Amino acid sequence: MSRVANNPVPIPEKVDVTINAAEISVKGPLGNLSQKLSPKVQVKKVENRIEFAANENSNQAHAMSGTMRALVSNMVTGVSKGFEKRLSLVGVGYRAQAQGDKLNLTLGFSHPVVHQLPQGVKAETPTQTEIVIKGADRQQVGQVAANIRAYRSPEPYKGKGVRYVGEQIVLKETKKK
Repeated sequence: MSRVANNPVPIPEKVDVTINAAEISVKGPLGNLSQKLSPKVQVKKVENRIEFAANENSNQAHAMSGTMRALVSNMVTGVSKGFEKRLSLVGVGYRAQAQGDKLNLTLGFSHPVVHQLPQGVKAETPTQTEIVIKGADRQQVGQVAANIRAYRSPEPYKGKGVRYVGEQIVLKETKKK
């Protein structure tokens, strides 16, 4: 059985946590996030930390307490430090350009791809072949990165496409006669 919920989540300075009966809200310098609470999990704010415990003695209650602890920990980290995902474009003529809340991509199609960024997520392009996606919500940052990667995922023969920085692409050998 996991013991993730046994570790309390520390609350850094400049972060304000509000716990209601139905949800928990975290406010910090990078934004506000809220999460619905499960009735099977007991959440308490003690001094400068948040503690989690299962209300019932069931496997689902114990699993949910660890899940809630991980979600709240990500919320606290998100509003204080933020999250980022880095993507790189590999291929001749593949370019990216951030313009406000839109990301213009040239990925070898006959048309440019314009990706609309959701509220709370920002994209930067330090170079034409590099994209940095930043935001306070970890799930949303990862989903935006996955959506951008899905436009042209790396192909297995030359490795061309959009990939995460540090991602290893296993290239196939071409067919021999």
